[in-house]
Amino acid sequence: MKSFLIGDFEGPLDLLLHLVKQSKMDISEIKIVEITEQYINYLKDMESLNLNIASEYLVTAAELLEMKSRYLLPKVPKEEDVTEEENPEEELKRRLIEYEKYKESVSSFRELEENRSAYFTKTPEKKELYTTAKLENTEALTANDLLEALKSLLERKSYSKPLNTKITKKELSVSDRVDKIRSVLAKQKEVEFLSLFEEITRPYIVVTFLGILEMAKSGEIILKQDKNFGTILLERVD
Repeated sequence: MKSFLIGDFEGPLDLLLHLVKQSKMDISEIKIVEITEQYINYLKDMESLNLNIASEYLVTAAELLEMKSRYLLPKVPKEEDVTEEENPEEELKRRLIEYEKYKESVSSFRELEENRSAYFTKTPEKKELYTTAKLENTEALTANDLLEALKSLLERKSYSKPLNTKITKKELSVSDRVDKIRSVLAKQKEVEFLSLFEEITRPYIVVTFLGILEMAKSGEIILKQDKNFGTILLERVD
């Protein structure tokens, strides 16, 4: 079995997900006490090899120990509960499930990128040079159309190199981005697709893109393009 070093992981959640799979457990079955011990033991093994451990791994270790202590402390009687706190195990499971979805999404994007590299393109030309017909169905946009628009943005921003995949303390979720996009559309009925990508980092791009697809699928928004290779707009459905 291959031995994984600390540098093989993209961050603490990546290491935790590896430990869960290595134990042949389902995320829904993890025990906070067991996973915390495995995580701490792994960091100790890395220290014994004189390998530097990034501070983010140590921060997560502290969080796991805090979760473990909350789990082991006696439960407060219901009548004394002021606020209902999330179960530490459920909190960890939720974070790992969201991270696993993120990794799967990144893998899908990478596969799309590899497939796209097998195609050759030509400089876009105005459709009007060949026909006088108007683009009637402005809503028939596909995920590939959105990816092409996003790819053009990255090229203009000189981000053709692989994006940074380092997991930081700031966690992103699709639901958070959907809420943010809703707040933008609450103030204006239409918004440009590319204007929603304020940050050019892989996690931000992934959750924003998935959020837009989710809203389009549910019929909450309509994707429009006034002409071939034109600006893509998101329109709120009232």
